Amino acid sequence: MLSDLVVLELASVLAGPSVGQFFAELGATVIKVENPHTQGDVTRRWTLPGETPADDRSAYFCCCNYGKQSLALDLGVAAGQEVLHTLVSDADIVIASYRPGTAENLGADAATLCALNPALLYGHITGYGPDNPRAGYDAIIQAESGFMAMNGAPDGPPTKLPVALMDVLAAHQLKQALLVGLLQRTTTGRGGYFPVSLMQAAVSGLANQATNYLVAGHVPQRMGSAHPNIAPYGTPYATGDGGEVILAVGTDRQFAALCRVLDVPALASDARFATNAARVEHRAALDEVLRRAIGAQERTPLLEALQARHVPAGAVRTLPDVFADAHVEPMVHQAAEAEAPAGLRQLPPATFAPDTPLRPPPRYGADTAAVLRTYAGLDADSISELVRAGVVEERGR
Repeated sequence: MLSDLVVLELASVLAGPSVGQFFAELGATVIKVENPHTQGDVTRRWTLPGETPADDRSAYFCCCNYGKQSLALDLGVAAGQEVLHTLVSDADIVIASYRPGTAENLGADAATLCALNPALLYGHITGYGPDNPRAGYDAIIQAESGFMAMNGAPDGPPTKLPVALMDVLAAHQLKQALLVGLLQRTTTGRGGYFPVSLMQAAVSGLANQATNYLVAGHVPQRMGSAHPNIAPYGTPYATGDGGEVILAVGTDRQFAALCRVLDVPALASDARFATNAARVEHRAALDEVLRRAIGAQERTPLLEALQARHVPAGAVRTLPDVFADAHVEPMVHQAAEAEAPAGLRQLPPATFAPDTPLRPPPRYGADTAAVLRTYAGLDADSISELVRAGVVEERGR
């Protein structure tokens, strides 16, 4: 769909690279520009205990770097900046995650690159906005945006989410901004600067919790998996065979159906539980009754009965269970390269995505020569000179 687009990724870790992979999945050529002084993206070395990757592609790195080419280029020297500027002249999008003020020293800031190519879209992910030099880290943003204070058991400490969700939210915002920018460019012919901050993305993700405070003055407290506005919703309940289920009952009709399945039909007419507002007010009493009733059930038959009655419910599953699900299988990249590491799609398979498998995450510097030949127009002698000077690094695939 976007096979004519060239994207330069001047970003690392999760948020920016997720945007780069998104465009690769849409058919764009995505060139990941990596720093020789750090041997590329730091996540290449973020391995799990016991993880022994055969090369520099850690499991973490593989989550958001499918479909790209790796160019090892030193932007700290004039010759490296000259190569970048040549690439930018024919590029469509730059994705950057530099701390404010850093890109200017590398000749990679929006003002410089957009002056070279007025049609360029420059997407910039920062921690706190383009005017705040403070670096952004997902865990810190989770704490400062209110997520950690709300998350965890009522009698437990503030708890970080198990994925870097602030990075994921910021990546989604930048994808949207760049797609709108591409649409605008079809009529104006011009690109522009598209800044997204982790903090603002996090705050936008507060959703109803934010408006509970802004509208009603309610300050959210830690309440485990329960929902402040709905009950029963989100709390896991143990079944008699050792499983766990979770309910998402949003209407009184669904609650009445739940009560019939659990063989406690009178519960639906109990004044404490007859409406959602009453169930929220009497949440503790409701949980006690549900724990007893669900504890007398086996998980699979219970879920089947609830599904038949259109009561939203599901099993609490581990990742092995998740990836055994036929609905989930298409979200795993099937690489063209044999024995390539696994990866996750940034968007679900669809008719506008390329039919051919994406190339697997690139090894550091594996595409340096190819990128310089194809997109910078350099001949073999010029590339060799850049390698000798330490401006670029070339590694074998």
